[in-house]
Amino acid sequence: MTNVIVFVPGRVELLGNHTDYNEGLVLGAAINRGLTVSGGFRDDGMIKLDSSLMGQVEIAATDLSPQTEATWMNYSLGVHRELIDSGLADEGFEARIEGDLPAGSGLASSAALEVATALFLLKLHRRQLPAMELAKLCQRAEHRFVGVRSGLLDQVMSIFGRADHLILFDARSEQVQMIPFSRELAVIIASSGKQRELADGDYNVRREQCYDAARALGVRALRDVSSADLNRRTDLDSLLRQRARHIVGENERVERAIQLLAHRKAREFGELMNESHQSSQENFENSTPELDLLVELARKIPGILGARLTGGGFGGAIVALCDREKADAAARELQSAYRQQTGIQSDMFACEIGPGAS
Repeated sequence: MTNVIVFVPGRVELLGNHTDYNEGLVLGAAINRGLTVSGGFRDDGMIKLDSSLMGQVEIAATDLSPQTEATWMNYSLGVHRELIDSGLADEGFEARIEGDLPAGSGLASSAALEVATALFLLKLHRRQLPAMELAKLCQRAEHRFVGVRSGLLDQVMSIFGRADHLILFDARSEQVQMIPFSRELAVIIASSGKQRELADGDYNVRREQCYDAARALGVRALRDVSSADLNRRTDLDSLLRQRARHIVGENERVERAIQLLAHRKAREFGELMNESHQSSQENFENSTPELDLLVELARKIPGILGARLTGGGFGGAIVALCDREKADAAARELQSAYRQQTGIQSDMFACEIGPGAS
């Protein structure tokens, strides 16, 4: 059996929460944790997925319809469907999925699985796609097969990642820019122990509210609105104003963050992360009591400069910016403090800013 192995990292979003589908700016990075997919062709018309975390499923390759029980496999099946429709794949296969990326934690494990499946199948079929086309194919699979109207953020971060660099992604122009990340800094990922399931609808509801706000403001997307513009529009529905305030503020925070990083102002960058989380609480309402507690605890720990939820929210994880030399100790202290308050033993770790898919 032909054997192919691919690795795709998870991603962390440092600033730019829910801005991607609003044609805005995102600042994130690939991390040194992710998923490995390995395997080869099958000649019996079957697809077998074997996950060390989620279990084993086998279906006929002709049965490419969304699964209602082992829903995790829809991310892989949806990608296979897109590749078939594009004339890039047509056979059964088996794949072993392993990794150290917690599912449902807000680190884009679903996008990592999509990208890893796509690269695995392309390699098997000896085909290639340009990086941005690959990201868009995986996004289409999530839209059409999984039912989450996600932006391109997660796939772009996992594909374009570079060690010791943040990624500035302009979702309107689809430009990707590398921003050097100081070796004196590290990021801590702290899982709340509460998984998120974006297909349940909260993500799609927020997306539609953002689109409603843009229409009410008479713009193509919330990317085209400034805080000053928003303050002048006193006629806007109060809920839509909250949603718009979050997106507009996030875009402005990303722009300020780029300047701060260029001048090595890490503490001020951390303050922007704090502001971002407050906006998630008050304006976008995509935080949870567990995420709020983690952020509160993190900010009290020596060496941590700022903290916020990362990813879609509604559960998952937070990200904290930390002095590198204190990062491992800070992660352990945060894990202990969170366990004492909640009884939840969840995954918390300092991580490197790593390379993209390989």
